[in-house]
Amino acid sequence: MRYPLTLVTPLLLAALAAAGCGSDSSSDVPTEPSPVAVVESFSGTLTVNGLQAHVFTVNRAGTASAQLAALTDSTATLALSLGTWNGAACQVVIANPAATLNTTVTGTAQNTGQFCVLLNDVGKLGAAVDYTINVTHF
Repeated sequence: MRYPLTLVTPLLLAALAAAGCGSDSSSDVPTEPSPVAVVESFSGTLTVNGLQAHVFTVNRAGTASAQLAALTDSTATLALSLGTWNGAACQVVIANPAATLNTTVTGTAQNTGQFCVLLNDVGKLGAAVDYTINVTHF
């Protein structure tokens, strides 16, 4: 069976055009780099009935955690909290009111901005303690 050239030519051109539209396995679209964790350390002295707040800036949404990494009284029980900083105070979002040495609180920063870690006496300190808190965020 013979087909007229005017009918076959458009079909061949369409097939060639479709073949040229295939996807390539390599892409020129840049990929976003993997997030790199930022670790900040805050140290100070917490007095009896005292409270200490430290502010940090999150540049990328993701996990944020605070660890009570060092205490001069390793048996002390304190409150360790993470929250948002409003410019004047720490609005607590997640707290552990029975934190001891090496306790970690973990939350999720939904947005970028200023956040805070709060350490306070829950009425169990007999004397001031020196501390270090390690905050990890993105």
